[in-house]
Amino acid sequence: MTTESEGLTIDELAARCGVTVRTVRFYGSKGLLPPPVIGPRRVGRYGREHLARLELIEELQSRGMTLAAIERYLGELPPDLSVRELAVQRAVVASWAPSTVETMSRGELERRAGRPLDGEDLKRLAAMDVVEQDAGAPGSYRVDTGLLRFGTGLLDAPLSHETILAARTALTEHSRAAAHELSRLLRDAAADKDARDVRSLSARMHPLVVQALLTTFQRSLKEELREWLDEEG
Repeated sequence: MTTESEGLTIDELAARCGVTVRTVRFYGSKGLLPPPVIGPRRVGRYGREHLARLELIEELQSRGMTLAAIERYLGELPPDLSVRELAVQRAVVASWAPSTVETMSRGELERRAGRPLDGEDLKRLAAMDVVEQDAGAPGSYRVDTGLLRFGTGLLDAPLSHETILAARTALTEHSRAAAHELSRLLRDAAADKDARDVRSLSARMHPLVVQALLTTFQRSLKEELREWLDEEG
């Protein structure tokens, strides 16, 4: 299996995102994906930026956006977004819908993860609420595809199963508290509006609030880590 540092072939890139090679080529022809880097023997190689952008495009399409709307959306983004920033954009888009769960086989799960997964890997992904064995279909897994890339990225981190569970609990509790407070503020602001206005306000505010939370959390975490490292140093 080719590693991401070496670059992915078009077949590997398509498999990672669960799309066809024809789809990748189509997006490339429309300028939605930058061209690959041409390597030895004239083989095109795709990097982590291609993968992150393709995942964002697929997320946008799954939310019902037309090709023209996707082109406009991507055209409004800064051209030099990092892989992490593209992932944030995808997280915001994913928040527009209640579920990104798909049922797939072990082989398809490993193709989408881009790596083999042993029993311990599956246990850690389950602890992160990324993967759950489908009780009604032996050999199949219910996978939150919106979190899969995040989860597989943590598999090689030196974190115990217990630490992951504790981190998930902390994030869930604080996220619910923030969501409850924000919901209360929006309810108060919309108290004198009718149901149609409230739904419209909610639809407009949802992606903006999620992006604000993500950005705020990233900055806060960076500050906490910097303070911790300064203390250790």
